[in-house]
Amino acid sequence: MTAKLDKMPRYKLTIEYDGAPFCGWQVQATLPSVQGALETAVKAMCGTDVRVHGAGRTDAGVHALGQVAHVDIEKPFAPDRLRDGLNAHLRPHPIAVLEAAIVPETFEARFSAIKRHYRYRIINTRANLTLDVGHAWRVPRRLDTGAMHAAAQRLIGKHDFTTFRDTECQAKSPEKTLDQLDVLRDGREVTILTSARSFLHSQVRSMVGSLVWVGEGRWSADDLSAALKARNRAACGIVAPPEGLYLVKVDY
Repeated sequence: MTAKLDKMPRYKLTIEYDGAPFCGWQVQATLPSVQGALETAVKAMCGTDVRVHGAGRTDAGVHALGQVAHVDIEKPFAPDRLRDGLNAHLRPHPIAVLEAAIVPETFEARFSAIKRHYRYRIINTRANLTLDVGHAWRVPRRLDTGAMHAAAQRLIGKHDFTTFRDTECQAKSPEKTLDQLDVLRDGREVTILTSARSFLHSQVRSMVGSLVWVGEGRWSADDLSAALKARNRAACGIVAPPEGLYLVKVDY
């Protein structure tokens, strides 16, 4: 009989997914989740129930280009074999394991992260979306992206982001340090890039919705600053829909 290993190998997974069919990252009893699909795939390979720990709990409809997770598996696999095996078992879910790597047991997908990067896609057009349905927010009114970018800089730094925090957010503190919030235009597509060590629940979508109000001329940069200083959820603008949001990368 082969001796049992004292410690199970820990694997870091880099994952891409289309969030449209899922209730979000986190497992829910009766709804399909990204975490649940991955755990089912791991069980199909190793034969035991496992927990896959993600770097961020993306909401229903939110996508990922570089979500990171870790998982402990008793049976050792070569990383490439684990990647390919998981992808085979994940079909036909729109989830792909881009990379698998063996990491030290001290690595934690969530708590070891030093920065998270998000992208929000807006298609600024009066025409209906076709190829981008479910993957961007259509805003028909012309947006002043220069005004949006200038206003966005008011949110950079350490602040109490209660205004931009979901009422059900479970974070212990509303204070976060925002490192980047840039608004860019390329033709009809407006991209908002943001990064921070961590974000509050719905913070990015709340900031994006408020910036769209600036772009439409409903708010000025001073209005955005006043909303931030209010520290009151009722002072927030609209909340952007989830389908335009992408978790792009997690730094360690």
